[in-house]
Amino acid sequence: MDRWTEIELFVQVAETGSLSRAAEALDLSNAAASRHLSALEERLGARLVERNTRRLYLTDTGQEFFTRAKTILSDLKDAESAVNATALNPTGVLRITASLSFSMHHVAPLLREYTQRYPNVTVHVEAANRYLDIIDNNIDVAIRNREYEPDSNITIRRLAETRRILCASPRYLAQYGFPKTLDDLTRHKLLIYVYANNPNELRFTKDGLITAVTAPGLLESNDGQILRAAALDGLGILVQPTYIVYDDIVAGRLVPLLDDWDLPHLTINLAYPSRKHLSAKVRTFIDFIAEHFAKMDYERKWTGRFGSY
Repeated sequence: MDRWTEIELFVQVAETGSLSRAAEALDLSNAAASRHLSALEERLGARLVERNTRRLYLTDTGQEFFTRAKTILSDLKDAESAVNATALNPTGVLRITASLSFSMHHVAPLLREYTQRYPNVTVHVEAANRYLDIIDNNIDVAIRNREYEPDSNITIRRLAETRRILCASPRYLAQYGFPKTLDDLTRHKLLIYVYANNPNELRFTKDGLITAVTAPGLLESNDGQILRAAALDGLGILVQPTYIVYDDIVAGRLVPLLDDWDLPHLTINLAYPSRKHLSAKVRTFIDFIAEHFAKMDYERKWTGRFGSY
């Protein structure tokens, strides 16, 4: 017998003065209700209800148990209501981590709308170009550029795919010229992101042909924004994901180069601790950013070609 059902039935019996009405309220048969009440009395070792052909009433022990049981059930209902309210109205601190570039370009611009929609959530953004351990650092949502997580307790949700491209400022190209072939890159100055796989070797693909190019780096950094700033200042050729430089290219601040060649694409994923029931703050943010990416059609923009120069 379920203890909570037994207690709930007993409270209904005490309040209605009828076993049949209590059974109806809990959608039980009269026989099942009688078994629940008998099981409760047997477990407690006390008579709670006296019955005769005319009426049903509580014993003194039953009256004392009724007072306490009613309070317990009321507290339980309040707790359930509080959880339901939290599920509908997320609260607490939402801890997000992403690279500095992604945080600046694609997290920070969304925070006004998200926090207006969910004003009881406080957002903490941990900008980090190294992948933080989600569990150890108490992260709710991580935005990554890797296909899998080594921890099987982490769930992955795909956001978008993006190309990596070469680009440079008009100022740099006016001074040093346009690279026309991959071999030309060895005579140019590249801006290298050191956390990329094999950062000094660029592996290009075109029509099934794979060509590896080792190009000299004028500047190396562990942060894409430093390299982007250097590229905008005419210092060299930048190699970065399209999601970082798309707006610069559209605005003409940077010019795509050798765009008929492909570098390995990246997948942008959301990673978060696997739970049967996600907290409202995590669930709402995941849905919010996924809806935004779909609305903005980012994958089409970031995997498309700008043209060769």
